[in-house]
Amino acid sequence: QVQLVESGGGLVQAGGSLRLSCAASGRTFSSYVMGWFRQAPGKEREFVATISVSGGLTNYADSVKGRFTISRDNAKNTVYLQMNSLKPEDTAVYYCAADVKYYSGSYRALGSWGQGTQVTVSS
Repeated sequence: QVQLVESGGGLVQAGGSLRLSCAASGRTFSSYVMGWFRQAPGKEREFVATISVSGGLTNYADSVKGRFTISRDNAKNTVYLQMNSLKPEDTAVYYCAADVKYYSGSYRALGSWGQGTQVTVSS
C-alpha cells in the first residue's frame, strides 16, 4: 500500500486554474493506476480522472473533459491534476487514490486514499 498526500488546493475565481499534486510514498506507486475523485458538500464522492501506469492512457468524467488534465511522474512518485477554466460547480474536496479500476459501471479505488485537498471556486 502507498500513502498519499494531496496539496495545491485553494480558493480561486471562476475561470481560473489550479494544479493539484499527490505525493506517494512507497516503491509500488509506479505499478498502480492512479485517479482523482472529488466530493462536494452534500453529494457523493465522484470520479474525476484516471491515468494508466505508464501515463499513456487517461480517462475523464464528462464534466471535466477538456478542462482538466491528469498526469504522473513515476520518478517523483507524484500524480497531478491540472484544472483550468474552473467553475463554481468544481468546488469540492479532491482526493487522489491508488489502484483505480473500472467495473460495474463506475471507477473505484481499491487501494489507498489521500486525506483530500479543498478546492473552492468563487463566482
